[in-house]
Amino acid sequence: MLDFLRYDFGYSWPLTRGHLIVFLVFAAAAALCSWRRWPRWTTTITSVIAVWALAGSLVMHYVIRVNSPLTMPTERFLESNTGRVVDLGAGSGRATVMVLQARPNVTVTSLDRYTGYYGIDDNTPDRLRLNARIAGVENRVRVQVGDMRRLPFEDGEFEAGLSVAAMDHLQRDDIPMAIAETARVLKPGGEFLFVTINSDFWVHLMMPLAIHGHGGYWGWRANEALWRQRFKDGGFDVVETGTRPAELYLLAKKRVLAAAR
Repeated sequence: MLDFLRYDFGYSWPLTRGHLIVFLVFAAAAALCSWRRWPRWTTTITSVIAVWALAGSLVMHYVIRVNSPLTMPTERFLESNTGRVVDLGAGSGRATVMVLQARPNVTVTSLDRYTGYYGIDDNTPDRLRLNARIAGVENRVRVQVGDMRRLPFEDGEFEAGLSVAAMDHLQRDDIPMAIAETARVLKPGGEFLFVTINSDFWVHLMMPLAIHGHGGYWGWRANEALWRQRFKDGGFDVVETGTRPAELYLLAKKRVLAAAR
């Protein structure tokens, strides 16, 4: 429950403390309005904003758990509990730690460009290694600097892969390239877990005025269909889809081509 006090995934203060700051400011404003007997509407508005901000903070830390390792969206991923896994766009390691904790017999290669800004301050390989060490799994992780559109790996090097809130940040024309590269480095039948933001109730509660992309304008079913088609075109068969708070996930397997006759 208090994992967010142990790890240092480096997400910027607007995500980790922004709601709480808004809550404190508007709760104080609501108390002042009530004490000074200002017009009732001022107390009502400041109170509503304070309640929303408190709810957003609770969702961020106890539903989304922004500064804690992720949890497996499906137990079907890596059921064999063996093999080499590549985490594409690993960032500070929330997904890497998830896999290593849930599957104690696998190894993970965590790949990221470690350039640009995706909500993490000082996004470096050392931060990922620190979080792996906190989780007690640092002996099974290798950090690789690289681009998922041009993976620095051999064909068929991995039994499985995943990308959590990373591949979906690419430019639209670059996504097929990343999926094709993913298929290349997986063995035939290799598994791939893809997770993207789902603009659901929880996301809109936390950030009601934000522009919610990732297909959210048309609902999660349209988003699911979009990604299902992308993976199908890239040589995968989608075997499971589902949603969790703020997440849409697809589990796919690299298609095994029939032998030529």
